[in-house]
Amino acid sequence: MSDHNQNSNDNSILKKPMTRRDVLRLAGSGGLGLLLGGSTFGLFAAQNNRKTKAANATGTTDNQVPFYGQHQAGIITPAQNFICFAAFDVTASGSSSLQKLFRTWTAAAAAMAEGKQVGEESTNHNLPPVDTGESVGLNPSRLTITFGAGPSLFDDRFGLSGKRPPSFKDLPAFNGEQLEPQWCGGDIGVQVCADDMQVAFHAVRNLARMARGTAVLRWVQEGFQRSTQADPSGSTPRNLLGFKDGTANPAVTSAQDMNKVVWAQGSDGAAWMGGGSYMAVRRIRMRIEVWDRSSLKDQEDTFGRYRGSGAPLGAKNEFDAVDLNAKDEKGNPHIPADSHVALAKGDGSIQILRRSYSYSGGMDLKTGQLDAGLLFISYQRDLFKQFVTMQQKLAKSDRLNEYTLHVGSAVFACFPGVSNGGYIGDTLF
Repeated sequence: MSDHNQNSNDNSILKKPMTRRDVLRLAGSGGLGLLLGGSTFGLFAAQNNRKTKAANATGTTDNQVPFYGQHQAGIITPAQNFICFAAFDVTASGSSSLQKLFRTWTAAAAAMAEGKQVGEESTNHNLPPVDTGESVGLNPSRLTITFGAGPSLFDDRFGLSGKRPPSFKDLPAFNGEQLEPQWCGGDIGVQVCADDMQVAFHAVRNLARMARGTAVLRWVQEGFQRSTQADPSGSTPRNLLGFKDGTANPAVTSAQDMNKVVWAQGSDGAAWMGGGSYMAVRRIRMRIEVWDRSSLKDQEDTFGRYRGSGAPLGAKNEFDAVDLNAKDEKGNPHIPADSHVALAKGDGSIQILRRSYSYSGGMDLKTGQLDAGLLFISYQRDLFKQFVTMQQKLAKSDRLNEYTLHVGSAVFACFPGVSNGGYIGDTLF
C-alpha cells in the first residue's frame, strides 16, 4: 500500500493505547477523509537514513519541531507516531473574528510546540485553568500543528469569496465511494501530530476550547503508526492488511522537488498561498474480515507485492524497482495490470507527498465488524492535476477496491509558514 510513503517513528513510547484512543472517541473522535492514494496505501513510511536527513533539513530536534518558519511544520516533517486530526466549522462571522481566532491559535500552537502550557494561569482559583493540563510534565514529543482553510471558508461571511484559489474546490465524486456527511468537509482543518497521543490530544482540546463562540468541532479522527519501541530496527511499517508500505515519496530534502510537487507558488493564481500546500484527506475503511478470508496469492496479486518481504512480484528485495514489463516463465506479467502497485505507479509522471496513518474506531455496532482502516493525507501543489487524476484511475479499476471503502473526504488549503510576530493565515488577509 504505500509505495510513496515516508517512515516516521521516533522516540515516543506508546502506553495504554486503548485508553488514549478511548479518550479521543469519548471526546467525539470520528472519521475523516482518507485516501488510498497513488502507490501508497498507508503509513508514511521510509528508511531511517531518509528520516534522519529530513529531520536535519527541516530543523527537527529530538523532541521539538519549530512552529515558525517559511513553511508550516507537519508537511515535510518526518511523520510522528500519532495523529489527531480535527475539522472545525466557524460559527461567527466577520473578518475580525476569524483573524482573532487565528491569532489566538498561533500563540497557543507556538507555545505547545515548545512543550509549554498555554497562556498564564490566573491566581484566582475560582476560575477554570487556562490550560487543560493533561500534558504537564510531558516533553513536546515532536508536536506539529498544521492549519488549512476548506473551500467553504471562502464565502461572504468573512469577505473571502474573491480570495479562493481558482482550482481549489471540493473533490469530485469517485467511483465506488460511499461518503458519509459526518466525515466530510470543514471550514478549517487542523492536523496535529506527535510522538505521544496525549500530547496530540491536548493540543486539539486546547484549540477547541479557545474557539468557543467562534468555531465548533465538525469531526475528529485519531490515527497511529508502529513506534520505535515496537520495532527498534526501523524497518518499513505494515498497514492493517499486513503488507509493508514502500518508500517512493518525493525527496523532501530537495527544494526543487518540493517546489514542483508540494509547495504552491504565488504564480499559480493565489499569491497569498505561495509557500503553502493543498491537502487531501480521505477516510478509508478496510473490509478486514473479507481480506482475512482471501488467499495469500490473491492478497499479493492485489497489491503487486510479496507480503513477507515487501518486494514487487517477480523481484527479490523490498526496494527493488517495480518492473511492470517483467514476465514469468509462462510469459505472464509478474505484476497484474490492475494491482495497486501497477496502477499507482503508472508512468511515474504524477507525484504527491503522502502522510497517512492507520486508524481504529472500535466495532461497527450494526455489523459487528471492526471499524478500522486508513486515514490518508496527501499534500500537493495542485489538487486536481495531481490528486484527482491519480485517484480517478485507482477508483476505476484497482483490485484493492474490493477490500476498501471510502467514507470520508475533505480538502484544505494549508497556509504558508508563519513568521515570528505573524499569525496563521495572515497572508490571506
